[in-house]
Order: sequence, then structure tokens, then C-alpha cells
Amino acid sequence: MNRSDFRVFYPITTRWMDNDIYGHVNNVTYFSYFDTAINRYLIEEGGLDIHNAPIVGFMVNSNCQYHAPIAYPEAIEAGLRVVKVGTKSVTYEVAIFKQGAQEAAANGQMVHVFVERASNTSQPIPEPIRKALDAIAV
Repeated sequence: MNRSDFRVFYPITTRWMDNDIYGHVNNVTYFSYFDTAINRYLIEEGGLDIHNAPIVGFMVNSNCQYHAPIAYPEAIEAGLRVVKVGTKSVTYEVAIFKQGAQEAAANGQMVHVFVERASNTSQPIPEPIRKALDAIAV
């Protein structure tokens, strides 16, 4: 995955606790980075109110491929794009880059299904969020 494949980038601060006993960021931490980038975008660009929105996205699938290690205290960036927007779900692709690097250290896909918070039933993607998703779709 190359930096030019992505539409939006967010800096992420690695933390001491992200490293595992082998001296690099533990594999599960990448999913937290992915989730952080996605939700930041939904909040800032889609107007998602994480505390009060009646319809929210539930993560139903995720995967990650690792290409090169990163470690605290490296500066990293998450690249974000949308690869598929359905009626009630969206597939994101997220890549983690060392700051300024052209090739991703890791990349993965995550799928949100939008649900009514009160009933946990799937619902169409709210229009402001759909517009934000379409803006970074490839």
C-alpha cells in the first residue's frame, strides 16, 4: 500500500505501552489505530455524535496485514479511504505509515454496520455520514 492510495491522514502518537516484549508495536494495537482514525473522521467530517446519535456504526469485521515493524517513540500516520459504501454498511481501508514514509507498515480493512442504538437493528447510513464516506471513496 502506498501513501498516494489514501485520501485522509491523521497523525497518531505511539505510546510506551504500545510496544510489546519484542520491542515493537503489538499487533492488536494496530486495530486501535484503525478505529481511532475511522471514528475521528466520522466525528469531524460526518458529524457523528458518539454520545447521543440514535444511529451508530458497529464494527463487524476487521483484518490487518503487517509489512514492517514500528515502535515507540516513532511518529506514525493513519491513512484512510472507503472501498465500499452500501445501504447499511461501509468498508474502510486504513494503512499505518511511519511519518513521511511512502509504503505502509501495515494495512487492513474494517466494516461498520450502522444500527439504531436503542434496538441494535441495522439501519441505513445517515445522510451526513454517507456524504462524508462518499468524499473519501475510491
